[in-house]
Amino acid sequence: MSAGYDLHSHSIASDGTLAPAELVRRAHATGVGCLALTDHDTLAGLAEGRAEAQRLGLGWVDGVEISVSWNQRTLHLVGLGIDPEHAELRQGLADLCAFRSWRAEEIGRRLKRDAGIADAFVGAASHAKGELVGRTHFAHFLVQIGRAKGVREVFKHFLVSGKPGHVPGDWASLEQAIGWIKAAGGQAVLAHPARYKLTRSKLRGLLGQFKELGGAGLEVVSGSHSLDDCQTMAHHARDFVLLASAGSDYHGPESPWLELGRLPPLPSICRPIWQDW
Repeated sequence: MSAGYDLHSHSIASDGTLAPAELVRRAHATGVGCLALTDHDTLAGLAEGRAEAQRLGLGWVDGVEISVSWNQRTLHLVGLGIDPEHAELRQGLADLCAFRSWRAEEIGRRLKRDAGIADAFVGAASHAKGELVGRTHFAHFLVQIGRAKGVREVFKHFLVSGKPGHVPGDWASLEQAIGWIKAAGGQAVLAHPARYKLTRSKLRGLLGQFKELGGAGLEVVSGSHSLDDCQTMAHHARDFVLLASAGSDYHGPESPWLELGRLPPLPSICRPIWQDW
């Protein structure tokens, strides 16, 4: 059963709303047996989360979610079982965080210039409990000031391509991200693949490249996947001999429909990524 494993979650170190220790306590309370903290392009929350997991006797995996530019799209790779002290990984993530900081300020400038929204960066920063200011924080600010009814509406009208606050990503290449994860002793997993809305042929082209470059797993079960998506991704994982992962992509209690550990089991044709841990 994948219900005991939740290998994709976020804390205030990136765009989640719970501190790492709070996240671990919630995972423990909801029956998760093994949790991976996978904040966006940062390792900052791992030490706190790991310490609390050890205190509670909860299984723990050091993780990260790395932003990747591929064929003019942004993808996400989850790195599981990484060494947080590995120099190559830390340097790569530092470069991505520097871009994230610039992008946040640029989003603020563009929202002022193209949508007449003043002080958007300052407003977004007020919603960030950690050091990183991300698009989700801008979304919460725009909802707060009444420019949208919900976070999804903000993304649709302000933060996607062709809209006032869109700033294209300049992230790691697929080869770089997989290389950093492997160098740090981890396994690279393609996160929430159904979310990218790729055609079947393009997805299989991506999976072929991912596998060839050393990718290890596919997030078959995800908080953003339907049951049909899970079955489809299970067959892709089998075809490309990729291990299957499961993760809620939990960001906080503000999204009650997305809870830690509330995941369906991996389809029976899959080989779980945790099988040999």
